[in-house]
Amino acid sequence: MENVLDGLNAVAKGRDTLPTNEAAPPIHRKPQTLRKWACYGGPISPVRINGRLAWRVSDLICLLSGGEK
Repeated sequence: MENVLDGLNAVAKGRDTLPTNEAAPPIHRKPQTLRKWACYGGPISPVRINGRLAWRVSDLICLLSGGEK
């Protein structure tokens, strides 16, 4: 589990949010899956920054830890 979280932290590089194409690989999902979550609901929800989807790193960590937000 630590390896997955380390990988996510390496991708995040201290950022609070990640764009869809960077958020998907660390949680082992395709970017299109995250886009579907944004439209139809899923275990986590994105925020919009300048009209684009962004995923909170804290939500991704929670998802990887087995919880849902």
